[in-house]
Amino acid sequence: MTIKVSIDLDREFTVDANIDSVFALLSNVPESASHFPKVDELEDLGDNTFRWNMEKVGVGDHAIQTVYACQYFADEDAKTVIWKPVRGEGNGVVSGGWKFSEVDGGTLLSFKTSAELTLPLPGLLKLAISPVVKHEFSSMVDTYMENIQQALN
Repeated sequence: MTIKVSIDLDREFTVDANIDSVFALLSNVPESASHFPKVDELEDLGDNTFRWNMEKVGVGDHAIQTVYACQYFADEDAKTVIWKPVRGEGNGVVSGGWKFSEVDGGTLLSFKTSAELTLPLPGLLKLAISPVVKHEFSSMVDTYMENIQQALN
């Protein structure tokens, strides 16, 4: 049995760095991913497509690992980086993007992502597990945002 957990997140913050520095960091997927917590391995699949293998969570037979792949599209003129899911890769479907705009003294970063995770758990656990999974995902994204802010300030 499996359960599906859907997550949608929006974040926005300003950094001191100029827009070109922001774009340079966030359009380089391996460099950007190095700031994301709990990544076990980031696999380059070619064509700016990467498989994210997250660290296992849980113990022994009850450990869960999230795996998904995305193709990334960086548009320097539009100052955006978007990612689209690669279907059939792992147990997650993730999409989203960054948008950047110049503001006084720095750059405004807008981040949006949507994820649907399919977890090998009995359906009866959905009510109990879903909030925990959403909190963990949100917490990892918040840590990523903090790490990006530190890198760009």
